[in-house]
Amino acid sequence: MIRRALYIIATILLIMPQVNAQTTIDYSAQISGVTATGNHSPFWFTAIKHGVSSIDKEWGYLRAGIAGKTLLKKEWKLNYGADIIGGRNMTSDIYIQQAYADISWRWLQLSIGKKERVGEFKNFELSTGSLIESGNAAPTPQIRLEVPEYQDNFGTNGWFGVRGHIAYGWFDDGNWQEDWAAKGTRYAKNVLYHSKAIFWKVGKEGSFPLTYEGGAQFASQFGGTIYNYMDKNGKNYDMPNRLKDFWDVFFFSSGDSKYTISDQLNVAGNHVGSYHLSLKWSDKNWSLRWYYEHMFEDHSGMFWEYGLWKDCLTGAELQLKNFKWLNNVVFEYFNSRDQAGPIYHDTTEKIPDQISAIDDYFEHQTYPCWQQYGMTIGTPLITSCIYNTNHNFKLYNNRAEVFHIGFSGEPFSELSYRILLTKSHNWGTYYIPYTEIRSNISGLIELSYKPIWAKGFSINGAFSYDNGELFGDNRGLMVGIKKSGKIF
Repeated sequence: MIRRALYIIATILLIMPQVNAQTTIDYSAQISGVTATGNHSPFWFTAIKHGVSSIDKEWGYLRAGIAGKTLLKKEWKLNYGADIIGGRNMTSDIYIQQAYADISWRWLQLSIGKKERVGEFKNFELSTGSLIESGNAAPTPQIRLEVPEYQDNFGTNGWFGVRGHIAYGWFDDGNWQEDWAAKGTRYAKNVLYHSKAIFWKVGKEGSFPLTYEGGAQFASQFGGTIYNYMDKNGKNYDMPNRLKDFWDVFFFSSGDSKYTISDQLNVAGNHVGSYHLSLKWSDKNWSLRWYYEHMFEDHSGMFWEYGLWKDCLTGAELQLKNFKWLNNVVFEYFNSRDQAGPIYHDTTEKIPDQISAIDDYFEHQTYPCWQQYGMTIGTPLITSCIYNTNHNFKLYNNRAEVFHIGFSGEPFSELSYRILLTKSHNWGTYYIPYTEIRSNISGLIELSYKPIWAKGFSINGAFSYDNGELFGDNRGLMVGIKKSGKIF
């Protein structure tokens, strides 16, 4: 793995400057460490960090990477990057966090490799993240054809735009799953990944203060080998990965005889998705965005078959453009208690009615939960399986109600801060409910200092804590130093 990462970096450094084009390459290097008391590292030292974290009380890492841009001829350009992390008490002693190349022509882009991506319509620094793919887990290697920015190809002079993507890839944590899973419990290797999304925007900032954005995104697991299927030791199941299966997972088709009975009755693979809605009012001194995201696992949550949607993440972000002491405020409310209702029943001869509730968010009968290296890929408010002391790939808490606030500022040119506070009530799952509601409060205070006299350096310090029955009472300190600059 080390040789592979060094080869990627060497290739970029040696080949890109030879291209007959304008090239710039930046570098970064950082060291960070955490020390904590209690059961774990506090929640906000672990969540929304692209998997660069640990729930251990003592952990840290060294990280080095490069990111470059090459402007080619005839509206072509190339962006690329690679990161290596060496860690203590983390996923691995050393691993590749990112290694990607983005090839663009005009508004169309082909992205290849592992790349950190953030959720839709959310402030990554202050939000709890998007529901389906939040940036909570390590990036998934993929080949992604996308329109990354809104494009007006409809002759509306910028008043209407569309963007989106189609991607196929694979989960690279199979060996880690095998090592981490308790003997005889389910895990998977060589599982494939698929995602797609479409978003649209109505409005033209600068010409009219109100803009509307909406859309939908979908993601899924398919293919691969399931070991100890249904937690039966030694019972393995090879899921199909034919060309037909790539097509079927795109269209949510039911599985054929090669699939498990569950996938034959429902759809092939493990599917998750969400709808997005956003309204933004912009002024020269401030802007206010309201956003709403509804999550679903299958058809019961996609439509109003079981009544109006009760599960969602909704929030508001206020930006104060000319007030440095407080420049961003985010408030969010999250609810996942309903899950289309408390009853699930497949059609039988005696009871022909189909009731497809108990969506059991991020769980699946065939695949381990919606995770990468133990971290929930979607919202971290659904507790990651890495916390399971029994080393089982199950989620024991996906029904929660959460209130969250975050705010940030830059009171001085060299000093910035952010503060997060999250209050949650947790019910466990429908199948394994907590005997009593588990409440939790998690907070974070973080300062970042970028001295003028030391160009390219930044020093981060943070204090975080948990109080309650979900994670226990934890206290922690984090310190990090980063240096960045240009190679050429």
